[in-house]
Parts: sequence; structure tokens; C-alpha cells
Amino acid sequence: MLIFLGATVMVVLAEMGDKTQLLAMAFATRFPAKAVMWGVFLATILNHALAVALGNYLGTSFNMQLVQMIAAASFILFGLWTIRGDSLDGEDKRKMILGPIMTVAVAFFFAEMGDKTQLATVALAAKYDAPLATLLGTTTGMLIADALGIYVGIVAGKKIPERVIKWISALIFIAFGYIGLYTSVPKEYLSVPNISILIGLTLGAVYFLGRQNSGTALRESKR
Repeated sequence: MLIFLGATVMVVLAEMGDKTQLLAMAFATRFPAKAVMWGVFLATILNHALAVALGNYLGTSFNMQLVQMIAAASFILFGLWTIRGDSLDGEDKRKMILGPIMTVAVAFFFAEMGDKTQLATVALAAKYDAPLATLLGTTTGMLIADALGIYVGIVAGKKIPERVIKWISALIFIAFGYIGLYTSVPKEYLSVPNISILIGLTLGAVYFLGRQNSGTALRESKR
């Protein structure tokens, strides 16, 4: 149950401001919300099943401490990726050949390939030997996050600032990454200089990405 809840929270955080959440908002303007959610579910359960299988293979074939260190570090990268943001790159413009549910499912499946929520699922499956709980948790997290995206984008009329949600999610994700590193990195490497360098690099990346996003938003507002 703890693994299920942890996987759910991790993916909800990773999905905030992600391409697939933006895709859910876009499709909700064309199709009924129920059809969008079914499409998201079908795409996620298949995509994340592949991710869990890969994560379990990595977890049983490699040194577990090393895998846990890489997984924890990846959480920090996912947080930075969340700050950076995402764009749709035309996925919402795909021609509808199938029905609404299958159209959403196909678009979501390909949009999710290599995305940070899929990579987070791989990392979680590698870290914990509980494939079913991980799959159910990450799938539930995707459904919660995308349902929230549809609500915020369509029903609530974007009354909640997306920027605020994105930054809170990113900072929590980075915090989980630091906790994971603290518990998995050998104690001899947890020196003040090493910790200071990591914090400095993280803060520098957060500052750079924050400035980059502010500049992009300013240019779009002037159009």
C-alpha cells in the first residue's frame, strides 16, 4: 500500500505541467471528458506496464544500491524538467481516424514514450520490487493528474495559476530526490563539499530554468 501511494504521489507531481497533461486539456476541448479519461487510462496502463517491466529487469540485473542512487537522482531531474515545462508539439492536432477514446489513447501512448512520467515509473519499479503496486500507483497518478488538468483547463477556466502548481510540484519532487540520495549514497560520499556542490548545481539549474520560463512568458505576452 505504501508503494502504491508513493507511486501515485510521484506521478501526480511529475505529471503537473507535463506534455500529456497539456494534451488532456487540449483533447477535452474536442471530446467528452469521459472519453478523454478512458483514452488516458488505456494508454497509461499499456505504456506503464512496459516501463514497470523494464524497471524490474534493471532492479534484478544490476546493483540495487546503484539503481536506487540513479533513481533518486532522476527525481531531481524530473523536478527540473517540471520547471522547464513542456509543449504539445502538435500531438493535439493528430487527425481523428478512430473514435474519440482510441484517438486519445494512441496520441497519449506516443506522447508518453520517453516522457518523464514514464521514466519515473521505470525508476520506481527499479527501486521497489512490487510491479503490480507500482503499475497501479503510477496509472492512478496519471488519471488523477490528467483529471485535474481537465478540470483546471476546462471547468475552472484556469482560475488556479498553472505556474504555482508547477513550482510546488517541482520543489516537492526535488526534495524527494534529495531524500532518496541521502538514504542510498554511501556515507563516505555525504561530505559537506559534495552536498554543497549538488545543492549549488540544483539551485543554479532552478534559477536558469526559472529565468528562461519568465522570458518565454514575457515574449508570448507581447505577441
